Amino acid sequence: MMSLNNKRILLGITGGIAAYKSAELTRMLVKAGAEIHVAMTPSATEFITPLTMQALSGHRVHLDLLDADAEAGMGHIELARWADLIVIAPATADFIARVTHGQADDLLTTVVLASIAPIAIAPAMNQAMWGDDITQTNLKALKSRSIHIWGPAFGEQACGDIGPGRMIEPQEIAERCSGFFENTRLNGIKILMTGGPTREAIDPVRFISNHSSGKMAFALATEAAAAGAQVTLISGPVHLTTPDRVSRIDVESAEQMLSAVMDHIEGADIFIGVAAVADYRPVTAEKQKIKKTKNDMTLTLVKNPDIISTVATLSPAPIVVGFAAETENIDVNGRDKLENKGLDLLFANQATETFNNDEVSIIALSSQSQQTLGPGSKLSVARLMLDLIADQLERKTNQPES
Repeated sequence: MMSLNNKRILLGITGGIAAYKSAELTRMLVKAGAEIHVAMTPSATEFITPLTMQALSGHRVHLDLLDADAEAGMGHIELARWADLIVIAPATADFIARVTHGQADDLLTTVVLASIAPIAIAPAMNQAMWGDDITQTNLKALKSRSIHIWGPAFGEQACGDIGPGRMIEPQEIAERCSGFFENTRLNGIKILMTGGPTREAIDPVRFISNHSSGKMAFALATEAAAAGAQVTLISGPVHLTTPDRVSRIDVESAEQMLSAVMDHIEGADIFIGVAAVADYRPVTAEKQKIKKTKNDMTLTLVKNPDIISTVATLSPAPIVVGFAAETENIDVNGRDKLENKGLDLLFANQATETFNNDEVSIIALSSQSQQTLGPGSKLSVARLMLDLIADQLERKTNQPES
C-alpha cells in the first residue's frame, strides 16, 4: 500500500489537456497521506478550475507570482521551502523549455528555481513536439540538473496522433512519489508521547519541578514524524519549538498530563513516556502567595498519578515505552521499573548527564535484551531508539492470537 504520511508535495499543473488527470492524482496523493499544495500556470486554469483542485487538495490553489494575499501567507519562497517533493504533471513543452533556461516569469517556474527540493516532471505533449530535437536537448539539460523525468507514455493522443507524449497515468505518478521516499517501519503508526517536566503548584508563584529540558522527547518526536508516524506530543513547560508535523498539547501538572494522555490514547499504536513527571505534589496549592515568616515552612506532599503504569494496564494496551533517569545502578533500577510497571521497553540513562544536554547515552532494556545506544546526539540516538520500538511493535503484531 502506498504511504506518504507527513510528506509535503507541491503539484504543479501546466496548460495541457492532460491537466484533467491532475484531479485524480491529487485525490490519490491525499488518500496516501500526503499534504498537497497545488500551483497552476495561467493556461492550466483553462483546462481545469482552481476550485476543483482546492476542493481535492484542501488548500487554496497558488496561481499568481505577485498575489498579495499569497505573499502574506505562503508566497513563492515559502512554498519552495515547504515542499519535500515538487511534481509537475502535466509538464508541457513550453514549461520544460522555460525551466531549462532558468526563466522565472510565473509562480510555478519561480518556485522550481527557488526550491532545493527534488523535482519530477511528467511530460505531456504531441508526439512530434516530444520528438523535436530542441525538446530532447532541453530534457537532457534537466536530467543533468538531477530533475527526474517521469514518462511519457506511448499511445493515442488528444489530437488523434499515436506515439510517445501522453502523460503517464495518475496511479503510476502516485506510486513513483511513494517510492521516491524511503519506506520506513513507522509509516502511518500513531504515536502518543509525553515530554518535559511537570510543575506542581505550591502557590501562584512557586512550584515543585525538575531539570528536564524536554530535548529527548522533542528529538524522538522529530524523528518519528520524519519516519511517517502520526505524532502527538503532550509537553510540560519547556522552551522548545514544536517539531515539524507534530501535534503538540501543552500542560503544567502531572494530573493535567494524565488527563491529556487519557483523552488521546485511544487508537495509539505506541505510547512513549519520556516526561520527567514529578513524583509528588502539595496536598493543596494555596490561592495566594505564601508570605515569608521567621518560621520554617512545611509542605505536605501526596503521590502523583503514575501515568505510564496507567497506560500499561489498559486493555488493549499500546506498545508502552518508558524512561528512567537514574543517578546510580542505572541498569538494575531500570530493569526493576521495566518489570514492575509492565513495560515493553525502557530506556535508562544517567540523569545528571542528560538533563539540558544535547548528547546522550542510553541503556535499552526489554524482556529479551539489553544494549547501549550512544553516546551521540539526541537526534541520532532517537533514531536508534525508534528502531527498537518498531521491533517491539512488529513482534506484538506478529504474535499469534491465543
